Amino acid sequence: MPTPTSTREELLALLREGGRGAANRQAERLRELFVALERAMPADLSAPGALEQLEGVWELRWSSSSQPYLAVGPWIENLQLLAPSLGRGMNLLRLPGPLGPVAGIAVEAAIKVESSQRVQVRFQRGGWLGPRLGDIRLQLLRRVQQPFPAWLDITVLDDELRLCRGNAGTLFALLRRPDLSITTLLPETPAQPETPADGPAPEA
Repeated sequence: MPTPTSTREELLALLREGGRGAANRQAERLRELFVALERAMPADLSAPGALEQLEGVWELRWSSSSQPYLAVGPWIENLQLLAPSLGRGMNLLRLPGPLGPVAGIAVEAAIKVESSQRVQVRFQRGGWLGPRLGDIRLQLLRRVQQPFPAWLDITVLDDELRLCRGNAGTLFALLRRPDLSITTLLPETPAQPETPADGPAPEA
């Protein structure tokens, strides 16, 4: 009978092997491992050190969604930044490799931990996030509309792996990117929540 450790190791191997997008070919097995690990190693964001573990830059390696902005492939880095200590988060799509810092498509959000697994997400602005020129970060971000509540349920969490479920029921498997820094990637000035919204928002 598989142990939680062996289940985790198999899941990590599928997410890492073959490059970005390769895990899509093992979707059925990934879903089985995903559910098994949720039962065996449920996350608890109220536990000591859990929020520090959640904080960081994560890369989406597989999702059950067919939406283009949740795609995983060799041509794109699909990153998610979570900073509960700042109440901020951001989804960032960018090219892999040296062109990544040049430009990306970002959606910034305010986040708040609501329970032992749920993180409330309030999308605030999105658009183009460019490179740094000295102390200035080039960006063109506009307000986005969120007509419905959004959240992430963090179901499995450790130093390398995060599994979660979105408010639309999508499954997400992400790996930590210790080579990337939240402070480098996040816009310096957070969005102001009182500004009126004028555009659609994606799923968390």
